[in-house]
Amino acid sequence: MILAWLISILFVGGIGAWLSEKSNPELPRVIALATILLDLLLVVLMLVAPGALGLDAAAQADLGEPGQWLVLYSSEWIPRFGISFIFGADGLGLLLITLTVFLGLVSLGSAWHEIKERTGFFYFNLLWTLAGVIGVFTALDMFLFFFFWEVMLIPMYFIIAIWGHENKEYAATKFFIFTQVSGMLMLLSILVLVFFHFQDAGEITFSYFDLLGTNIPPGYAFWVMLGFFLAFATKLPTVPMHNWLPDAHSQAPTAGSVILAGILLKTGAYGLIRFAIPLFPQATAAFAPTAMLLGVISILYTAKVAFAQNDLKRLIAYTSVSHMGFVMLGIYAWTSQGVQGAVMTMLAHGLSAAALFMLAGGLQHRIHTRQMDEMGGLWGAAPKMGFMALFFTVAAVGMPGLGNFIGEFLVLLGAFRISVAAAAAAAIGMVVAAVYSLIVIQKVFHGENTHKLELKDLTTIEMICFGMMMIGLLWMGLYPQSMLDMSEPTLRSLGVLFFQ
Repeated sequence: MILAWLISILFVGGIGAWLSEKSNPELPRVIALATILLDLLLVVLMLVAPGALGLDAAAQADLGEPGQWLVLYSSEWIPRFGISFIFGADGLGLLLITLTVFLGLVSLGSAWHEIKERTGFFYFNLLWTLAGVIGVFTALDMFLFFFFWEVMLIPMYFIIAIWGHENKEYAATKFFIFTQVSGMLMLLSILVLVFFHFQDAGEITFSYFDLLGTNIPPGYAFWVMLGFFLAFATKLPTVPMHNWLPDAHSQAPTAGSVILAGILLKTGAYGLIRFAIPLFPQATAAFAPTAMLLGVISILYTAKVAFAQNDLKRLIAYTSVSHMGFVMLGIYAWTSQGVQGAVMTMLAHGLSAAALFMLAGGLQHRIHTRQMDEMGGLWGAAPKMGFMALFFTVAAVGMPGLGNFIGEFLVLLGAFRISVAAAAAAAIGMVVAAVYSLIVIQKVFHGENTHKLELKDLTTIEMICFGMMMIGLLWMGLYPQSMLDMSEPTLRSLGVLFFQ
């Protein structure tokens, strides 16, 4: 039940934050902080003693031994249609839940002084987005999974549309159309998968465990798999389904960008690992070279486009697509090094990208511009901000000793076993990333302050948030085995290729 509690606390906290605004506009953020801290406490308990907090023996017996589940819960919901409450967390899920709650706390810190209007409704949407994401990472009934997939998208639409910047309505609508259309394709694929299982086994069920191994006619398997792939690849995102991301990031408030880059993009990668590939192994094997090619194109194309950007947040957004290309490449290599590298990249990028968007949002809040040609020489005016920008920039480009390096190195190693050409092309993207990242630091923080900009340096709350993310990246870079060990049982159960 602990997973249901994690989600319920966020739902209830969001409603409480919304209702409390009438009595005191400052109260919603306090309620949001208490809610996220309570969830963080439960996550810590799961990390320390997962088996003692909810491994339902009855559910384990009913569902068989599908993997190394640390927490597993099952109960009937709509038995007539084979729909159940099935929640589970294994090592992979627990890592992503931890990232979600941690970055939820960071996003709260970034919104603490920035959001001044309709605070109750803002924190309601923030907490419900987090609840939807945790639901996506834990739901093992396909109907329930789709429900949470929708829950996490709608509040994010409101966050962009209401508290965004000058072109917020356009960006929010674009985000909604891309994600909803691809989500509908996934829903159609889910229903077709359930139908074929019914024909094969004579029962209607949405259980992930029951749908694994469903006998789908070869002529249909590819198209059903493609529905899942398009939904997850759009959210990742990968070229050519990436067009919504730069607009959404550039127009979203800082907290929205932190959640979007740090957490929501990872739901697409998680969906590929958990659902798209295990449910359709044969169709995926035929499609894998195409997916790896899309990953390489994403790395190189968006890195090139980043050079042309003058808007700081749009540039960081394009770099996110480039880094997610490594995730796509590693997943579809489907080797232990490749997929574990993809998982490490997801976690490390979650911290580094969130930090960079928080810095960009903080700059915009202070000097009211995102244009880099209107900046320059800001290191002297805000040395703490300059140091943090340099640290997270070199982290994002893969500095040894930090988490991003471990992830991208493992991806290249895993991809090399499958395609030397793909690994070599992806490696070029790391070189390009180093170049445009140094250009950003030069334009924004070095040189002369020709525009005579004056700004406050980082606040105590911001320093705490950046400090926590620094510690996280250092831990991943210096002791990655702790996270690799958590994800390994999951990957073995999913059929990832482990080479001796």
